[in-house]
Amino acid sequence: MELIGLYLIAAGLLVVAGTAKAARPDDTARAMGALLRSPPSRRLLRHVVRIGALAEAALGAVALAFPRPAAAALVAVSYVCFLGVVAYARRRGGPLATCGCFGRPDTPPTALHLVIDLVLAGAAAAVAASAPSQGTLATQLAHQPWAGFPLLFVSAVGLWLTGLALSALAALTAACRPPGRSA
Repeated sequence: MELIGLYLIAAGLLVVAGTAKAARPDDTARAMGALLRSPPSRRLLRHVVRIGALAEAALGAVALAFPRPAAAALVAVSYVCFLGVVAYARRRGGPLATCGCFGRPDTPPTALHLVIDLVLAGAAAAVAASAPSQGTLATQLAHQPWAGFPLLFVSAVGLWLTGLALSALAALTAACRPPGRSA
């Protein structure tokens, strides 16, 4: 599985973003309400976001522990869905200033967000196509140099950098952009 590092980043990001949205669902609920033509009550949206975020975090945790075809396919589907929502939000424009991906209001949907979603969906799909049906993260790491510590380290750094690209870099890009222009 050549793309296991990107897959670990994708699954880890599901855990991080899902946990953040579950803890602070307001920004994501506000963003989703802005995208819907006739949004339900804010309270209902908060509950839906929290349940979806918990499912997202759980999927990420299972996908990390068990990088198997079914889990990897669900990770790929998740990122394709995120890609669709971000593309719709960017195309629609308007008042949406954040996707709330990290439970904070500083994560506007950018073109980089689209690229990251596409790359992570592709990596997860590749792992789904090539992963053993009974594998675990421990069995994957056993086949790596130095028991997988370099892979885990690079994946953790990649996760951190991806999170920064989707949050801090996106906020900085939005702040530097002239009013009226989309990223």
